[in-house]
Amino acid sequence: MTDQSLPISAYLARAPHARRLGHVELGFGCSATVWQNRDARIRYDDPQGHTLSFYTRGGGGTRRLDRDGDAAGPGWPGAVCLMPQGQASEWQIGASFEFVHLHLPDEALRRSFASTCDRDARLLQPADLTYVEAPALAAPFRALHDATRAGARLAAEGAMHDILGLVFTDRRYGAGLRLPLTGGLAPRRRRLVLDHIEAHLAGPLHLHDLAALAGLSPFHFQRSFRASCGVSPHRWIAARRIERARRLLGSGAPLARIALDCGFDSQSHFTRVFKAAMGLTPGGYRAALGGARPPRAT
Repeated sequence: MTDQSLPISAYLARAPHARRLGHVELGFGCSATVWQNRDARIRYDDPQGHTLSFYTRGGGGTRRLDRDGDAAGPGWPGAVCLMPQGQASEWQIGASFEFVHLHLPDEALRRSFASTCDRDARLLQPADLTYVEAPALAAPFRALHDATRAGARLAAEGAMHDILGLVFTDRRYGAGLRLPLTGGLAPRRRRLVLDHIEAHLAGPLHLHDLAALAGLSPFHFQRSFRASCGVSPHRWIAARRIERARRLLGSGAPLARIALDCGFDSQSHFTRVFKAAMGLTPGGYRAALGGARPPRAT
């Protein structure tokens, strides 16, 4: 990925006939966008982040130009594409069609995989896929499409987690591959460290204590943790605190109490960190929840 890398949405925004029909931020840099496009030739050079695409209407006039055979297209309603970070592709678009893009930063995707599947983040190697038949993904993607068009943030979050749960169990998408790994944390040590973090989220967590659990120096622990979990220890802990707070926000507990239970120094600190990650203040997120349960956290 180069310094000039852009998310696919930035490339689409330059297309002369592309229209954004809906957009929602989903936290940790993830987002969903519903697009309509026609009559264009577009190339994605070194895209930033991973993009899962689902065609909701049309697609028969869309082909991938840098692929041969069936993988070139045309598309159809229900077709799924996976465009990994850094993978260039070129597309010819004729008749108008509608599609939803789920954008996932590399760190967020790998952290979610490591947390959801309890596996080393390096075992996720997102595949470059064009026009995949994926009936199991149709319902959650259509739910994502509808929620995105309606601006229903929490419903879109839930659909995203449903989609990732299916993608993380299907090797077609590059999930859970058997790869030779060097460095990183051994599975037992990784589990020991992550369990310790979960058990002590409400209190202070220190790098040297986590490193001691892994039997490594703090320097080597930081490198090994990032390799195996996709993010630094600090970012993992911050994400787990935010995920715990999301669940507690549906309980009706005072925000100051939630802040303390999730290891934040104060309610103002909690508010700053939560808004930076989720795009909403804790109070705004609670208001969006209403009587609904928060989306399943990973």
